[in-house]
Amino acid sequence: MNNRQIVLKSRPVGIPQPQHFELVQAPVPELKDGEFLVENHYLSVDPAQRGYVNDENNYAPPVPIGAVMRAMAVGKVIASRCAGVSVDEFHYGWFGWQDYCVATPAGILRKIDPELAPLSTNAGLLGINGLTAYLALHDIGQPKAGETVLVTAAAGAVGSIVGQLARQAGARPVAVVGSDQKGEQCLRDFGYADFVNYKQPLEAALKRTCPKGVDVFFDNTGGEIADTVLRQMALFGRVIQCGTLSIASWVPNPTGLRNDREILTRRLRMEGFVIFDHLKRYDDTARKLAAMIQAGTLRYAEDIGTEIADAPQALVDVYAGRNTGKKLIRLR
Repeated sequence: MNNRQIVLKSRPVGIPQPQHFELVQAPVPELKDGEFLVENHYLSVDPAQRGYVNDENNYAPPVPIGAVMRAMAVGKVIASRCAGVSVDEFHYGWFGWQDYCVATPAGILRKIDPELAPLSTNAGLLGINGLTAYLALHDIGQPKAGETVLVTAAAGAVGSIVGQLARQAGARPVAVVGSDQKGEQCLRDFGYADFVNYKQPLEAALKRTCPKGVDVFFDNTGGEIADTVLRQMALFGRVIQCGTLSIASWVPNPTGLRNDREILTRRLRMEGFVIFDHLKRYDDTARKLAAMIQAGTLRYAEDIGTEIADAPQALVDVYAGRNTGKKLIRLR
């Protein structure tokens, strides 16, 4: 049985490009005791993958040259020599950009109940994107009725969920997006009350859409957008640092405005959020989100390709904001 794999061909600096990867075929090795074989159905494409291949990554060793690209995927167990993992189970885990993965229990993020929601949602809304939206917003942001919640990359896989959850909490969510088309999508589909196109004069737009200031800033981009938003924060505002999409490279470290005085005088609280700190909460949170899907109170968008060879370009497109929902590659 041949296994198509996307492997890392060369080490990028900044956002990886298609030329840094290569599509190869390799045989599927025989299982050893404690291992199981996963047939991947959906491959996830995530901004965090830039960190997986760059030397700038400071929380895990980078993917070695020649190794399968590190990625989360949804797959079905088709063979097992592992106690506690059975054939025909579905799992979400570190299965890589490939058709098949020989895995161990350490690679599983969550066992999937395919009856709760469409299988694809387990790589997005019920995967790290939805879990991040729910836990970061409620743990750190703690939105209250009537407060303004501003979200960057608001039409993306995380931001599109944050807007709806903020609305459910009684807050007023405002989207920051890169086009009026995405802004209209946020108003129509994702619960947002207003939107800002960051390609227009941003400070004036923030004063118009957030006249009382920003109470909760859910930031997925960082950079100049974040610098501008911090100057529009309300007293005792909360800042959730969830991503840095706008930063092309961390080598050398970028410099910008000094926001120390904004943090001090506005009495802001800032906290970074990484979903992998919360593994024990995955199952419970996924069940809550699945219940919202079943009740019709949570909408989601997916941008699904069908060619494994297109996965590297899909990552470039995510950074450029060209995707129209959670980016996935469907293999089956």
